[in-house]
Amino acid sequence: MLLENKNVVVYGAGGAVGSAIAHGFAREGARLFLTGRNPDNVDTVAKEIVAAGGSAETAVVDARDETSVTEHLDAVVADAGGIDVSFNAIGISARGLQGIPFTELPVDNFMRPITTYAQAHFVTAKAAARQMIPRGSGVIMMHTPEPARLSMPLVGGMSVGWAAMEALNRALSAEWAQYGVRSICLRTTGMVETPIIDVVYGLHADALGISKDQFTAAASALTHRKRPTTLAELTSVAVFLASDQASAMTGTVANLTGGLIVD
Repeated sequence: MLLENKNVVVYGAGGAVGSAIAHGFAREGARLFLTGRNPDNVDTVAKEIVAAGGSAETAVVDARDETSVTEHLDAVVADAGGIDVSFNAIGISARGLQGIPFTELPVDNFMRPITTYAQAHFVTAKAAARQMIPRGSGVIMMHTPEPARLSMPLVGGMSVGWAAMEALNRALSAEWAQYGVRSICLRTTGMVETPIIDVVYGLHADALGISKDQFTAAASALTHRKRPTTLAELTSVAVFLASDQASAMTGTVANLTGGLIVD
């Protein structure tokens, strides 16, 4: 039980990544506070966790809204006594943002992922750190796919937004690790189990004039293992990094790309 007695807030908990993280953390003994903008999706995840013997509570929170995030964390702290882990797993639709050449991509569509991801991660990290620093401990976590580091065509502003997240991760650690608050990013390949990657690969396949299966096979072939990262792999590493066993790790990106990116 690596996360026993830990209070964990997950943003975007109704999505594929957020729900997988929530389930994995709950299995390791964490008390979950799940948030998202779609209450039905978040409530479904919470019910599954509780049915399996875990602890989960839900709230409607917009991760980009500082007031919404701060008020929710204040309520969590009043109830639970503190926050140990903040995991921001929000995502945005790739439609209209990927599979389009830069020469044809509207400026607003280029900027949307950059501003959305940077704002949401700064808001949630800032709010969490203000609760964690007085206690002298805490972990702030985020997730990026491989275009955060690897140059790829037709990704639009997504790659810039994800790279900004990784830069923010380093900056947060530089300021807050001295107070016991670690910042960690986990980088994966596209995970074909998730609905968003099904859409993304379809957009790229259409732009290249090939089938989605062909694009998926080509993307998998680029890794050393010849297969993409799985949600289970992401979750298991996230559990370890959130635990006290990873206390020396901060300001870093955990590379889970299976050799697609070699550090």
